[in-house]
Amino acid sequence: MKPLSVVIAILQTLFLFVWLAFWITLSGLAALVLLNGEVPLMMARRFWAPMHWRITGSPLLVEPLPDIDWKQPHIFMMNHQSTLDIPVAFAVLPVNLRFIAKHVLKWVPFLGWYMAGTGMIFINRTHRREAVRSLRRAGERIRAGSNILVFPEGTRSQDGVLLPFKTGGFALALEAGVPIIPVAIEGSLQSLPPNSLLLRRHPIRVKVGPPIPTAGRTGAGRESLLHEVREALVRLHRDIGGAGGEPQETRESRRTARTARAPSSDTSA
Repeated sequence: MKPLSVVIAILQTLFLFVWLAFWITLSGLAALVLLNGEVPLMMARRFWAPMHWRITGSPLLVEPLPDIDWKQPHIFMMNHQSTLDIPVAFAVLPVNLRFIAKHVLKWVPFLGWYMAGTGMIFINRTHRREAVRSLRRAGERIRAGSNILVFPEGTRSQDGVLLPFKTGGFALALEAGVPIIPVAIEGSLQSLPPNSLLLRRHPIRVKVGPPIPTAGRTGAGRESLLHEVREALVRLHRDIGGAGGEPQETRESRRTARTARAPSSDTSA
C-alpha cells in the first residue's frame, strides 16, 4: 500500500474502534432504559454494521434472499474469512443475531455485561456434565426464538478455501431442532486480511441458501448433517466467485500428513 493509503487505512481503523465503543455504549444504555435486549441488536444491524464497508467505499453485493420464514428461529452457518464477517452478517440477515460464547466472558467488565444484556448464549465446556446442561439450555433459548450465528470452521481461513468444520454447532442445531441456513461470504478476506487492522476497498459478496431441516434427526446423524451443510456452503461460495472447499476428509488428511512430515523439535540425546 502507498504511504497515503496506509495513513487513510489507519484513520479508518481508529474511527471504527471509536464507532464500536460509541454504539456499544449507546445501545447498552437503550437496553437498560427500555429493558429490551433486542434494541442493541437492532441498532447494530441498522447503524453499527454498515459503516465497516461504507467507510472504504467497498460495495456489498447480496444475492436475492431465499424464501424463508424469518419469524422462526434458525442457526446461520457462515464461512469465515475476516473480522468483517460479523458486521456483514448483522446487516445482511433480517433478524437479530446472537452468538455462542465461553461462559467466562460473562464476567468480563463491560463486554460481558453487554453480551448478557443482549441475550448471548454462554456455554460452559469445563466439565462434561455442565457442558451438556449448557447445551440443553442453549437449545431451549433457540427454540424460544433466538437466532444464532455460527462459524463452523472455528477460525478464519487464510486463503479463502473453506476449512474442515467443527462439530459443536451441529450438536447445538440437533439439540435445538431448528433449521440451519448456510451463508457464504467472499471478498472480506481481501477487504480486511488476516493479521491486519488496515481496511482495503474490495467488493464483498454474500449468498444465503435455503434452510436445511434438523427436526427428527438424532445425534447419530450429526456427521451426515455436517457434510450436507458443508456441501451446500461450498456450492454457495463458488456461486459468488469463491474457492469453495476441499472435501472434509481431504483437507484433514493433508494436514495430518504435513504434521507427520514435520521435523521433531526433540533435541534430547
